[in-house]
Amino acid sequence: MPALPDSPPDTLARLRAGALQGATHLDLRHCGLQALPPEVLALADTLAVLDVSDNTLTDLPDGLAACTRLHTLFASNNRFTTLPPVLGRLSALDTLGFKANRITRVPAEALAPTLRWLILTDNQVAELPVTLARCTRLQKLMLAGNRLTRLPPGLAALQRLELVRLSANRFATVADALPMDLLALPRLAWLAHGGNPHGLAVERRAEQADPVPHIAWPRLQMQGLLGEGASGHIHAAVLDDGAAAQPVAVKLFKGAVTSDGLPASEMAASIAAGTHPHLVGVLGRISAHPAGRHGLVMRRVPPQCRALAGPPSMQSCSRDVYVPGLRLTALRASAIAQAIASALAHLHARGLAHGDLYAHNILVDEAGTCLLSDLGAASFLPVDDPVTATALRRLDWRAYAVLVDELATRCDAPQALQPWRRQAADHGA
Repeated sequence: MPALPDSPPDTLARLRAGALQGATHLDLRHCGLQALPPEVLALADTLAVLDVSDNTLTDLPDGLAACTRLHTLFASNNRFTTLPPVLGRLSALDTLGFKANRITRVPAEALAPTLRWLILTDNQVAELPVTLARCTRLQKLMLAGNRLTRLPPGLAALQRLELVRLSANRFATVADALPMDLLALPRLAWLAHGGNPHGLAVERRAEQADPVPHIAWPRLQMQGLLGEGASGHIHAAVLDDGAAAQPVAVKLFKGAVTSDGLPASEMAASIAAGTHPHLVGVLGRISAHPAGRHGLVMRRVPPQCRALAGPPSMQSCSRDVYVPGLRLTALRASAIAQAIASALAHLHARGLAHGDLYAHNILVDEAGTCLLSDLGAASFLPVDDPVTATALRRLDWRAYAVLVDELATRCDAPQALQPWRRQAADHGA
């Protein structure tokens, strides 16, 4: 979930003193709130963005409906058990984040039809109301880590929906998790559904059928932190390989539900993906960690590699954010398109859908390195359901088509990308 810029530590005191009249953005994270301060409602005519995450809130007042300009509301890491019904009366509500609460109930009236981005990750929601189908502007729907066993009817109305996260729920069958009216949506391109009962056996079998070496923790000399993702920390390390020392990267999983799903599902997919010149690739899995943590040993990416783009922002919603003014030669853009098409075809041949094919998950450098990374949203294709498997592959190719269009927009000779546009169209039809 995108973060708002930090506010001064005295924001709450200034709010209560009436010193924030006319404010459009209000950050009340980590303020020890048990109830929304009534002074917030005094900003009803101007308030556009409100973040009350990391408090102990359990409800929101009905008077919040008077905030007719409020388009973004984050209330993650609180103690809500019901999604507040007043949210459905916020006439401008666009982005709503209630991650990591205790929500079991989503009332029909709580879903504003204006929503474009809904985040209910890591709650206890067992059922969604049919009013979800009224949210026809919806582009991103984040539902990982709940207790859903089915999706509500009427999903065919969500014609703008592009990204869905359904991992780590309680879907017993593929049909429950992936009804055809969902898979048939014309813009859907990024979908995660791993870690559900219908696929856990497949994940375990795939991992056991294609094991990677176990690498004992004492063989690794840990170095600095390279980065942190939703599912874990990535460290530089050196692997004692007997005759030689090999530079590697070590990913230690956090163990919690992420926006994409379960770390165990990511581990299984990473192992099943095998090796390919345009995938980061797994060398082994860690054993004998002193704290019992799970982890993977991966090849070390060249230090000059950088993500091709940044992840989506609150404004771009489902589209990556590129460095302003980025220009690519026809040769480089074509090389990236070719590399990613090859990596994607390899994953599909290995029985996997990537689920998150984005430029921010592509690592490149000036020397021509191009690696598709991050299998946190990957899922295993159902071997006994070829229709669904074909639909899941089609979604990946639709995401690839978005990537090619983004490359062409930044390419000095966009016509050079035409062969890859055709390939995306052929696979995504």
